[in-house]
Amino acid sequence: MSGTTSCTANTPVRELRVEGLSHAFGRDEVLAGIGFRLPAGEVAALVGPSGCGKTTLLHLAAGLLTVQEGQVSNGFDTTAFMFQQPRLLPWQTALDNIALGLKAAGLARTERHRRARDIGLQLGLVLRDLDKFPHQLSGGMQSRVALARALVLAPDLLLLDEPFSALDVGLKEELYRLLLEQQAGRAMGVLMITHDLMEAVRLSDAILLMAPTPGRIVCRFELGLPAAQRDDAWVYRHTAELLQNAAVRDAFGLPPVVAGTGAAGVPAAGAPAADGPTAAVPITSGLRLVETPESASARSASRCGG
Repeated sequence: MSGTTSCTANTPVRELRVEGLSHAFGRDEVLAGIGFRLPAGEVAALVGPSGCGKTTLLHLAAGLLTVQEGQVSNGFDTTAFMFQQPRLLPWQTALDNIALGLKAAGLARTERHRRARDIGLQLGLVLRDLDKFPHQLSGGMQSRVALARALVLAPDLLLLDEPFSALDVGLKEELYRLLLEQQAGRAMGVLMITHDLMEAVRLSDAILLMAPTPGRIVCRFELGLPAAQRDDAWVYRHTAELLQNAAVRDAFGLPPVVAGTGAAGVPAAGAPAADGPTAAVPITSGLRLVETPESASARSASRCGG
């Protein structure tokens, strides 16, 4: 089946829809049978080990690669992409780097600088930072500039390729807060990739678990508490619950859980072990396993606890 990267309906639904997506580089099958929907206002995290095709999937969603099989339908008006590295132009100031997309869109210099300055200040940069060149900025400041460059376009859909992976925990937490504030104010759809389970639990409404060889989505988890209301204790507890899930452990190559360890969601010593690989997720948890196309099959139901 031939692929498309645009929504062909007369009135496009504001969502990203991926159906039956498979991809290969030569004889190397990278993705197989990927399918999901991302509506406006939702943050979804693609989580999986290195080499499972997360970046390839994100590049297909962004239209940076040609769809070989399946369909990618983007019903959002404006899409912005933030890469793993800031990728700032070294000969441009921070302000001009933020305004780069606006310049490409044909906005006058005064207007694009005004918008770039406004979003830069919202993201914690100060006026003197905006006049600096990338080599004069710290890694955290460069990440703020890269995020501002994406957000200044007022995107309906924001694609993030592990943009916070190189930052220390303090900078991560600050950028998480800034990102969530912007997302809530704009009702953006956000699709992010990460191998950091805690980051996924901190930021996302839904977690799509990918497994490798070839890359495929094996489970979807939904988080019942809005991201703005999650405190550290909630994030730590639900990250621990994810780590007890059999499908998560299998995807990341971790050994099976030994019952009686007392970890979150695992029976304490002397308690009877519950049946099924997702017994580690308590009924009262804010983390809910949702059936996926793969989990509907008998083979995957055992993996995902369907």
